[in-house]
Amino acid sequence: MKFRTLPLMATLAMAWTLAAHAAPHPKHRRATAPAPAAPQALGPRPAVLAFADELATAQGWDAAALREQLSQALDLPRVKQLILPAKAGTAKDWTAYRDRFIEPKRLDAGVAFWAEHEAALARAESRYGVPAEVIVGIIGVETFYGRITGGFKVLDALATLAFDFPAEHPRAAERQAFFRNELAEFLKLCRENGLDAAEVRGSYAGALGWPQFMPGSWRQHAVDFDGDGRIDLMASPVDAIGSVAHYLAEYGWKAGDTTHYSVRLPADPITRRRLLAPDIKPSFTAAELLEAGAQPSDAARDHAGPLAVIELQNGPKKPPTVLLGTQNFWVVTRYNWSAYYALAVIELGHAVKARRGSAPATP
Repeated sequence: MKFRTLPLMATLAMAWTLAAHAAPHPKHRRATAPAPAAPQALGPRPAVLAFADELATAQGWDAAALREQLSQALDLPRVKQLILPAKAGTAKDWTAYRDRFIEPKRLDAGVAFWAEHEAALARAESRYGVPAEVIVGIIGVETFYGRITGGFKVLDALATLAFDFPAEHPRAAERQAFFRNELAEFLKLCRENGLDAAEVRGSYAGALGWPQFMPGSWRQHAVDFDGDGRIDLMASPVDAIGSVAHYLAEYGWKAGDTTHYSVRLPADPITRRRLLAPDIKPSFTAAELLEAGAQPSDAARDHAGPLAVIELQNGPKKPPTVLLGTQNFWVVTRYNWSAYYALAVIELGHAVKARRGSAPATP
């Protein structure tokens, strides 16, 4: 792929930004906090016009019409606030993050979703090798099973991030380039599927539909899984099921393998830092971990592939959660480059599966 485009939560660990660092309740905000500025049209900026001309030429579109469309897109201050990472020094808390997703209402919705789409989930698992509970976990974390798909106009959100990305972001140039690419992908997607670009709604970062695919991921990885001759991630949960499974398979999901194991890390801080340095990337064999003084579980010692040593913080006063991630754990992080996100997806899927197994049979 010439440019890897990921679903929403994959690009910037945005699930952590939204869930673990959610905005405070209004009564807890400082009275002096400035209100966001009112959205204004981007206008005919040189960068906007140059982008329009280049894309129109490449695609054979009307350059004047595209110039007008992009110039009228709104610059959204709220989007620029949301895209910024949490302030440095903010303690992460895996337990609090997990509890936002593994909770009764979401579990009940997951059981209902699985019951309604059991055949499609089984077919996706058979075709792509991705367990139904992983698909259920992703869709549940991303959109609460289609209930929360985003209320921002995607054209405005992507145009804001493509042409007015906040300079204070530590990777502003890289992220702005990413969103310019996604804006182009979105405009192509709308033309290919007969969508009105000015009306499509999604997340603040431009992710779309039940699985929250970025436009580039939709165009590359989405599949027509309900067999109606078109791909519709906005209205077809069956297309979403197949597309999520296909996406994970494309990134190397290994059918039959687990996602993670338990482990005890050595007490030596230098050794711990060395083992944790690769983060979510599987980098050590079980034998190498044993040699370093770690104590993998018995099952992990029999694992044939490399393992990632992962640490999740539980706030400033509790010990962290540690685990060994397999290739499949790493694949889930391709959806969102965050161990917190991946483990939440996995645990939600297992929790829904367990609740489904214990539910009384439907008459």
